[in-house]
Amino acid sequence: MHKLSDYIKLAAETYFEETGSSELSAYWIAEFFQDYGLQDAYPSQNLVNFANLVQKELTKNEEQAAKKARLYLDKIINSTE
Repeated sequence: MHKLSDYIKLAAETYFEETGSSELSAYWIAEFFQDYGLQDAYPSQNLVNFANLVQKELTKNEEQAAKKARLYLDKIINSTE
């Protein structure tokens, strides 16, 4: 059995790849939750909490990507001066 954190990361990565959005869709996450059998694997975990954790992961990933982009742009700008 995978750890819950593995499912959170998988859901965030899959969602972003499929939609290109960092705003989680309730329908999408409900389908993921059901299709991957998370209710059976983690009976104490509910959909709302799982969705919140996935949204947090999406936001974290978006912030990290923005930071990397800023650093890359700064590097480009500073190398041309």
